[in-house]
Amino acid sequence: MKQHFANLIDEEDTQIDMTPMLDVVFIMLIFFIVTASFVKEAGIDVNRPDAATAVQKDRANILIAISDKGEIWINKRQVDARAVQANIERLYAENPQGSVVIQADKLATTERLIQVMDAARAAGVFDVSIATQED
Repeated sequence: MKQHFANLIDEEDTQIDMTPMLDVVFIMLIFFIVTASFVKEAGIDVNRPDAATAVQKDRANILIAISDKGEIWINKRQVDARAVQANIERLYAENPQGSVVIQADKLATTERLIQVMDAARAAGVFDVSIATQED
């Protein structure tokens, strides 16, 4: 009987405790998720006009793209012109210190650009910029 009891104790002592390793892995995962910087895209690539006085804009949280056909894209999906204000209001509510950057194609109409700018201002965002290509 004593021999059988001694074998059970030996088997228990030889098992490896994986809990500390899992804790370290989860802490590293959380660290990388928190420190990762995510690139926001409007949804399409546009040919932006050149500008000699272009200035780099930090904290551009709401990106809106206008294609050469007049399509409006927000968060990688096409949005109807009548729904732009509601989308901007929702995104601005998520991040109130953010700004709107409009990436308009060279061939986009000024009318569509003004519609998007008006929608941003009607949504309460007055920090609106137009993206250009550096000369």
